[in-house]
Amino acid sequence: MAVRLRLTRVGRKKRPYYRVVAADSAMPRDGRFLEILGTYDPLPNPSISQFKEERVLHWLKNGALPSERVSRLMKHAGLMQKFEEMKGANTKAT
Repeated sequence: MAVRLRLTRVGRKKRPYYRVVAADSAMPRDGRFLEILGTYDPLPNPSISQFKEERVLHWLKNGALPSERVSRLMKHAGLMQKFEEMKGANTKAT
């Protein structure tokens, strides 16, 4: 089972709102997911994204791959840098 961190759309017509979820890569976009990890609201300027940092880092550490958009959102929020630092610290300790 390959786990992806990706967006699933909620919200009404012409008013998109997204959840960041951990889901099996074989599941459809708005289908079953494993865990909700955050939200993304693209309408305000600038857009708003919120993450459960601890859970996102847990999934990344266990091999989950973020989608392109989620990767950009996490980079903007500073989560990718934290993950790289955490990964670097783990390899130095080993």
